Amino acid sequence: MRRGPGDSLRLFNGRDGEWSATIRDIGKRGARLEAVRQLRPQAAEPDLWLLLSIIKRDRLEWAVEKATELGVSEIHPLVTARIQPARPNPERLATIAVEAAEQCERLSVPRIHAPESLETLLRRWPEGRPLVAAIERDGAAPPPPPLGTGALLIGPEGGFDSRELDVLRRLPFLVAASLGPRILRTETAAIVGLALLQRP
Repeated sequence: MRRGPGDSLRLFNGRDGEWSATIRDIGKRGARLEAVRQLRPQAAEPDLWLLLSIIKRDRLEWAVEKATELGVSEIHPLVTARIQPARPNPERLATIAVEAAEQCERLSVPRIHAPESLETLLRRWPEGRPLVAAIERDGAAPPPPPLGTGALLIGPEGGFDSRELDVLRRLPFLVAASLGPRILRTETAAIVGLALLQRP
């Protein structure tokens, strides 16, 4: 916001890598930039989604920031039976994701979806995409080795209700996983799960 014509900056669009650019002119309705040279090519990133039950605003925003830093490609805020009384603002979450991508020098920004119910999302689940669900007190094994394509499902505070668990356990593409012996907050579980799914 404090730059003017002749100043340099770096650009990325999620497709063409990172570029050095110069501001040619700037006005109230926008600016014209000239791309000078490529600084970094676009690198391959994991195709990993995060499905996160809606929690209190500040904690959800923190989770979006950290999930962006950890490289997720999409974030799906979910309405579940035990969600926190909050209404996520997708535009605000998208802004947080952009800022997090800039801070960690990531060359793409995850897509932030509007909130929807878990059932709605599962009805249109893409074929061939595994869904790793962190289900507490289930006696499950740790998350599987890193996935080329996949998704992580984190439930609400208090866990999924019995009806949701019945639905999840019948899914052929679901992999139940444990994140360890302690019961983690939703936002903590999201970060732990994402780190485990991308461990070397």
